[in-house]
Amino acid sequence: MAATAEYAHPLPTINPWLIAATVMMATFMEVLDTSVANVSLPHIAGNLSAGVDESTWVLTSYLVSNAIVLPLSGWFSALFGRKRFFIGCVVLFTLSSLLCGLAPSLPMLVLFRVIQGLGGGGMQPVSQAILVDSFPRQKQGMAMAVYGMGVVVAPTLGPTLGGWITDNYSWRWIFLLNVPVGIISVLMISLLIIDPAHAVHRTFKQGLKIDFIGLGLLSVGLGFLQIVLDKGQRDDWFGSPFIIWGTIISVTALIALVIRELTTENPVVDLHLFKDRNFAISTFMMYTLGFVLYSTTLLLPILMQTLMGYTAMESGLVLLPGGLVLLGILPFVGILLGRFQPRWIVITGLVVMATGLFQLSHLNLYADARSTVFDWAISRMGTAFLFVPINVMAFYFVPPGKMNNASGLINLSRNIGASTGISFVTTMLDRRAQFHQDILAGNLQGTNLHLREALSRITHMMMTRGPDAVHAAMQAQGMVYQELQRQAMMLSFVDNFRTMGVICVCVIPLMLAMKGRK
Repeated sequence: MAATAEYAHPLPTINPWLIAATVMMATFMEVLDTSVANVSLPHIAGNLSAGVDESTWVLTSYLVSNAIVLPLSGWFSALFGRKRFFIGCVVLFTLSSLLCGLAPSLPMLVLFRVIQGLGGGGMQPVSQAILVDSFPRQKQGMAMAVYGMGVVVAPTLGPTLGGWITDNYSWRWIFLLNVPVGIISVLMISLLIIDPAHAVHRTFKQGLKIDFIGLGLLSVGLGFLQIVLDKGQRDDWFGSPFIIWGTIISVTALIALVIRELTTENPVVDLHLFKDRNFAISTFMMYTLGFVLYSTTLLLPILMQTLMGYTAMESGLVLLPGGLVLLGILPFVGILLGRFQPRWIVITGLVVMATGLFQLSHLNLYADARSTVFDWAISRMGTAFLFVPINVMAFYFVPPGKMNNASGLINLSRNIGASTGISFVTTMLDRRAQFHQDILAGNLQGTNLHLREALSRITHMMMTRGPDAVHAAMQAQGMVYQELQRQAMMLSFVDNFRTMGVICVCVIPLMLAMKGRK
């Protein structure tokens, strides 16, 4: 009866929408930092006298430390209390943001980004758990819509905001702007957030023990996994001894972690949650959503900047309408959840998102901005119908005392999906471009009448500008080869967009296996 009474803790007397605004202010700030620095890496490298390749550790270091803390958020909440842990995360994130903005060198910036990731890793799952506990069951769909506004929209707006700040001020302001937001968040959390009974911390004397072995295995496994995913393509994957050993260490540590957490009495990560079919499927769906969302958010700006002649700011503006569409639709998705089963909404979202991605797979080098914006907005519209219902179904049968653990795992799955998706598309871009280049080159034979006519026209055009016939012919061949490379790379982008659409279609049957709830 005690446990029942504890789980039946009354909802907070404070307006839940004030609580939602409070937790999402901090979470939006944290999620924004996962992508806001992407377009600023060349500026950071130049300002700190480092190579662009070295500057990517600004992103990697944050993702590694962030991934390690995500599944531990439930354990830390039990150790310190959910409210105290949340405040501690925001304070650590804010202070490290200040240090990032003042960093005198790249190694110091990477160190401060590691600390920033440690603070930010606990903010997403704790804010999600607070929202679930603050709203009654029938309004939790709307609560997840509010959460989705921060977690899904922030990565879309990040490149646009980062490009604008960097172009008009300095890359340092990307981090320094977090300081006033963090201070306001700490004050609001202190005044408005109240821990329910099941979220109040336990002391070591009350039976809370530390699984140091599990903690070490988790840190090593996820840390090396993120590093392998980030550096794999640049180091030619398994052609590199470092990638091979990193993979072996990661896989061994993660397998040992699963065995350890399933057999120990006080696991750091509660893997028994995956016995619930809804939670297991929802976690995989969130992995898929992270895979598709982050990979396509990377693909389109690269396509526009490298092949279509857009600037960083212009490519960010093309992404902006999709983020605004997503932001506008999310609240309506919360309303729909009160009338329809979540799985049908997810299926609708997958169909809409796949439609947008298949449309993007028809882009060419001469596509206008309007069609690109429209197709991109359709794909983001589908995302709005995915994030909220997946989260609602995930928490259907999770006990209140397990909310922090469940939230940490589902957020971790999205982050790993994002890292895997980014690694996948960067690898496929190079591999498919080489494939298409070989196919196209096979058509450029000396007997090809169209090729000979094109070379003749270009040669005559170049001769009118001064070069003799020999040099003009060489320049003509160079221009044809350059166009061949551009077309091959464009076809590679098309393949990647089509693959993402196929993935969306393939996971639709999983929704039929979800258990419903009145």
